Amino acid sequence: MVLSLYVVLFLALHLLPGVKSSMANLNNNGYDGIVIAINPGVPEDEKLIQNIKEMVTEASTYLFHATKRRVYFRNVSILIPNTWKSKSEYSMPKQESYDQADVIVANPYLKYGDDPYTLQYGQCGEKGQYIHFTPNFLLTNNLPIYGSRGRVFVHEWAHLRWGIFDEYNVDRPFYISSRNTIEATRCSTHITGINVVFKECQGSSCITRPCRRDSQTGLYEAKCTFIPEKSQTARDSIMFVQSLDSVTEFCTAKTHNTEAPNLQNKMCSSRSTWDVIMDSDDFRNASPMKGTDPPPHPTFSLLKSKQRVVCLVLDKSGSMTIFFLIHLLFIIIMFLFAKFLKIILISLKS
Repeated sequence: MVLSLYVVLFLALHLLPGVKSSMANLNNNGYDGIVIAINPGVPEDEKLIQNIKEMVTEASTYLFHATKRRVYFRNVSILIPNTWKSKSEYSMPKQESYDQADVIVANPYLKYGDDPYTLQYGQCGEKGQYIHFTPNFLLTNNLPIYGSRGRVFVHEWAHLRWGIFDEYNVDRPFYISSRNTIEATRCSTHITGINVVFKECQGSSCITRPCRRDSQTGLYEAKCTFIPEKSQTARDSIMFVQSLDSVTEFCTAKTHNTEAPNLQNKMCSSRSTWDVIMDSDDFRNASPMKGTDPPPHPTFSLLKSKQRVVCLVLDKSGSMTIFFLIHLLFIIIMFLFAKFLKIILISLKS
């Protein structure tokens, strides 16, 4: 009795508050347990749920081919906020929670605006915290800016799940190569494009001019931008520009640009994104699926929690006075009272 109560106390006070890890796991090439949570501050919109489903479904096929038939998205839970109306198709969550979500749909932060991003604190190969999408990104046609939402999701999933980094660099868009040529910061170098300065834009039409070389830096002038050509033969890389139709792969050791001053080279010691991915826990035991059939479409569960009720059954017999066990129980109760919304205490005498 004494030992068991101390174990319960340890779990309650030390383990429960710190559980924030992802529930997603890879099983027979398919990811299960992915949680996408909508923030309570997001206005109710049925179209948002539909677009999330379409994004993940498209992303699953794109991911499957990008990983050479190794992984896809199988089961996804969408956590509906309590601020939305209840519907018959909504089920109660079991362990899924906003704090453990892999993807959060919330209003934009000033730093990012509507740009999708993944919160990464770790080193190369370490998993990120979560992916952030804004409602506006999911509800608005952003195809000219980001490409399809499914491709964007795969780009962000690679950040989150495998700890790889971007192969572009907004702060250093160009560099001088070992051949003494000015190159755009990209991977792979097979991606072709033009270097221009935008003079004036009206709508989708812009007037441009060729970039001039800065005599002091040896690079192009500050406002110079690399614009990839729409028609490409290069197939990599997803971590540089997933929006190009031809881009369907990650940079490998053969195609990786080790000279580019990007975060992938800096954080991963100039290793290619595919090398890092293949060293991840997911891929060490994931063999390509046989055959030529595409993966099955993901299944979705819509979850919405209700007010939580916790029932505690307490022992108030004389044996509980030994070693101040009753005091330990009250400590646990106070913790649970602070953790949950409502508690019903049922006291039983034995």
